[in-house]
Amino acid sequence: MLIAFKLKLLVACAAGFAGPLAVAPLVSEMSTRDAQGEPVIIEIARGSFAYREAGDFTRAGRPVEAPLRTLQFAKSLHIMRDQVSSADYQLCVRDRECHALDRGVAIAPDRPAVQVSWHDAQAYADWLSRKTGHRFRLPSDAEWAFAAGSRFRDDSGPVDADDPAKRWISRYERESERDLSDTTAYPFGKFGLNERGVSDLAGNVWEWTSTCFVRSRVDASGNAGRSTVNCGVRVAEGAHRAYVTDFIRDARAGGCAQGVPPANLGFRLVREERSWMASVSARWSKVWTARS
Repeated sequence: MLIAFKLKLLVACAAGFAGPLAVAPLVSEMSTRDAQGEPVIIEIARGSFAYREAGDFTRAGRPVEAPLRTLQFAKSLHIMRDQVSSADYQLCVRDRECHALDRGVAIAPDRPAVQVSWHDAQAYADWLSRKTGHRFRLPSDAEWAFAAGSRFRDDSGPVDADDPAKRWISRYERESERDLSDTTAYPFGKFGLNERGVSDLAGNVWEWTSTCFVRSRVDASGNAGRSTVNCGVRVAEGAHRAYVTDFIRDARAGGCAQGVPPANLGFRLVREERSWMASVSARWSKVWTARS
């Protein structure tokens, strides 16, 4: 059933958006690595924000808007300032831990790795975790939205109970108004920093998250009840929220579940911070290993 569902989604998005990947003649002046040679990490202080849940929601068998929640982050979030570069991704390829990028993708330290699947992103996160000793992972959709701040797009819209199709038409029209045909993999910094210091959010690279596609029923109070979770489809965030089959590298050629497909698929990672005791223990472990 899961394979059949993935195949259905593979042809769900309209084709015709595909085209050669251009290389922009621009030079980024931003350094993507810190003094230790690791990716630059932005720490976002704990706090709360309004978040519209991802997925499809129904009430009494009719589509409704996704619930709008106030989420509280009890701990600060540590996320890469920049998307993973194609040059860094290539290091994982050389270690035979990641699949090679498509031929049209420019390999450079100041360009994002694009046309990557969710599985590609997950493989890179696992590889980087082993290389650095830190745990890197894809952000959840809520974490991405929290980091995006004002760049997060609330794609809500009125739902006509008598004609649910109007909702999808309205969404498609809103997304089509944005210029999403530019597939150039621009140098980092092209789309600027947001108010939290995170770069190039909601530009022309959609970023994979760990969040699975969910269909939920909500009650009269707007509370979600029983859900159907499909982790063969993941949420990708960018100029709008997209639902993309996990093995797809280029959603313009098919594989996106709703609306206008992403121009590029890339990713950035969250770094999980260890406790003080765990950090000390890891340092001592390295010392004793070196001595033995």
